[in-house]
Amino acid sequence: MDLSLQGKRALVCGSSQGIGRATALELAELGADVTLFARDAAKLEQVRAELPGSGHSVLTADFTDPDAVKAAVSGAGSFHILVNNTGGPPGGPAHQAEPAAYEATFRQHLIVNHVLVRALIPGMREAGYGRIINVISTSVKEPIRDLGVSNTVRGAVANWAKTLAGELGTWGITVNNVLPGFTATQRLDYIFDTKAQKTGKPRNELEAAALGTVPLGRFAKPSEVAAAIAFLASPAASYITGINLPVDGGRTGSL
Repeated sequence: MDLSLQGKRALVCGSSQGIGRATALELAELGADVTLFARDAAKLEQVRAELPGSGHSVLTADFTDPDAVKAAVSGAGSFHILVNNTGGPPGGPAHQAEPAAYEATFRQHLIVNHVLVRALIPGMREAGYGRIINVISTSVKEPIRDLGVSNTVRGAVANWAKTLAGELGTWGITVNNVLPGFTATQRLDYIFDTKAQKTGKPRNELEAAALGTVPLGRFAKPSEVAAAIAFLASPAASYITGINLPVDGGRTGSL
C-alpha cells in the first residue's frame, strides 16, 4: 500500500492542538512538507519543532475572518493536501441560538473552507493530485443533542463537500469528510465542563454516560483520527471520494 507523501505539501488548519496537531505529525511522518495554520503563532512554532523532517512552515490568521485567511495563503504557494479543521461553536439548543451565532459559525466553517479550496484548486489541478479532507462531526449522520448550531453548519459542510467531490474528481482531486466521535481533546473537555455546569451533574458521571454509548468503551486519541485523515491524504486512497468516514469507536447508530 502506497502511503508515502514524499514530495507533497500539506496545509493543516487548526494545527496548534488536538486533531489538527496530531494530523500534522502524522502527515510529516509520511514525508509531507507541512504548513501549520491557526491563529496562535507561538503554539504553531512549538508544533513545528516537533515535526519530523524539514521544509515545514507556519501561517497565521483568525478563522473568523475569511479575508484574513485568504490573504495568509495568497503567497504560500501550491499544496497537494488541504485539511480543513477548526474549533466548533458553543453548545445549546438550536431554537435558542441567536441568528448571529449561525452566521458566525457558517462563516468560520463553510466560508473559510471554501476560500481555501478556491485558493488551492489551481495548484492541485496542475499537479494532478489533490486531497481535500474536512474534519467535521458524526452529527452529519445523527444530530447531537444540545449542539444545535454545530449540527446545522456541519451538515452544510458535508453537503458542500459531496458536491465538490462530484465537480473536482476529473482533475484527480478527492474530497472527503472525517467524522470524529468522542475524542480526547480540549473541545471534549469544554463540552463536558459546560454540560456539568448546566446540569449540576459530576463530570465523571457525564463521561461514564458518554462512554456507555461507545462500543469500544473509550474515547479516541487524536492520533487515531489523524491516521484516518492521513490515509485519505495518501496515494492509497486515490479512488475514495465523497464519503463521510466516522472515527467514533462504533458510536454512530446509522449506516
